[in-house]
Amino acid sequence: MSERTVDIPLSTVRDPARDEIRSWANGYVKRHPLAALGTVGSQFVLGVRSFQYLALDIAGRRFPFKEFVRQAAFMAGTAVVPTLCVAIPIGVTLAIQFGLLAGQVGATSLAGAASGLAVIRQGAPMVTAILMASAVGSAICADLGSRRIRDELDAMEVMGVSVLRRLVVPRLAAGIVVGITLTGLTCFVGFLAGYLFTTFVQSGTPGSFVATFASFATVGDLVLTLFKAAVFGAIVTIVSCDKGFSTEGGPSGVANSVNAAVVASIIQLMIVNVVFTQLYVLVFPRNGL
Repeated sequence: MSERTVDIPLSTVRDPARDEIRSWANGYVKRHPLAALGTVGSQFVLGVRSFQYLALDIAGRRFPFKEFVRQAAFMAGTAVVPTLCVAIPIGVTLAIQFGLLAGQVGATSLAGAASGLAVIRQGAPMVTAILMASAVGSAICADLGSRRIRDELDAMEVMGVSVLRRLVVPRLAAGIVVGITLTGLTCFVGFLAGYLFTTFVQSGTPGSFVATFASFATVGDLVLTLFKAAVFGAIVTIVSCDKGFSTEGGPSGVANSVNAAVVASIIQLMIVNVVFTQLYVLVFPRNGL
């Protein structure tokens, strides 16, 4: 009898390596892109609800003012010293770079305008936001994460206490106010550091530094900076609170949430800063610096 051979299609043959690659790819998509979209969505919902409760509590005179003052004092005390310590070298570094560039093109009188505008438009809000994300955001996330693993948040909900109104709303308001205040202080310190360095180290002319800065700087630059500071403060607070609420896994989970909160806050701050800067340039074009 002749033996019959059966041809099995290659598509029906199971390849362990191919199956493993496919499983890894599907898992990667679920772990990273889809998880990132879900996280951004939950943060957006948390932010919208927090602003709604903030408006309702202020209008209904139920805003926890004492908690707001306590959180604002904590945030300011935590972030003010590191922010100022970073603002001074930032202002000096910008003065050095723009002073060298202005000297190469023969426009040393414009060094004040260039370094001053760089501090106000970009340096001050970004320095403040990053330091708030590192110092304030990590503290908020660690506090809420510790409450989560101790089941305090669930206990508050069982007792009828709104976690958003009690914990998130005062922190959100405090983050916005402290962000605006620290940004204004950073603008002054950064500009003063650049002025002193240019005048006493680079032998610049004080009158030329101030005059060129006043000629190119506008009120819109300061308004944009303060608006970005308010948005940055809200982003840091919302992201930190969301990461704290989603903490799981015990003390190690708190550490992971703090790390994720800081990284996610800084990434979002950079993206939002680029969007705001580009929109401002498009809406309010400038012919000069």
